[in-house]
Amino acid sequence: MPIPDFIVALRRKVGTDELWLPAATAVVTRPAPDGPPGAVELLLVRRADNGDWTPVTGIIDPGEEPAVAARREALEEAGVTIRVDRLASVATTDLVTYPNGDRTRYLDLTFACTWLEGEAHVADDESSDVGWFTLDALPPLSAEMRGRIDAALADEVAARFVR
Repeated sequence: MPIPDFIVALRRKVGTDELWLPAATAVVTRPAPDGPPGAVELLLVRRADNGDWTPVTGIIDPGEEPAVAARREALEEAGVTIRVDRLASVATTDLVTYPNGDRTRYLDLTFACTWLEGEAHVADDESSDVGWFTLDALPPLSAEMRGRIDAALADEVAARFVR
């Protein structure tokens, strides 16, 4: 997985010390073509680094608006254009320690999003697979990712602030 240039530059200065980074998650839905009215499919990507299925996720670039980052990541990772509908949740991840010793904690901003166009496909080297899944046929997901999805699919107006 390519490391953004600004993180490479930071790592030269701070080594493996913990970084605090903003990240965006795009929970993308579209109408299920074979389902009952109101049924949706969820876009998931399979991460190339660990094989986990997740919504589209990514680091927000310096100065980038978070919703713009969510749209960019959906296009970069899955080749789809989306509309960002609302901020669904804000949460801090546990400390992540990478195989090289780098330590990072993310402030995740999860957005509920709607697919607009494009055939979903693996569009970069961060993913090994991409697919649309009905809610009753999701692949195994971590509790953290399931929580992001649940927040995005909830009929709530306000964002969830996770403790």
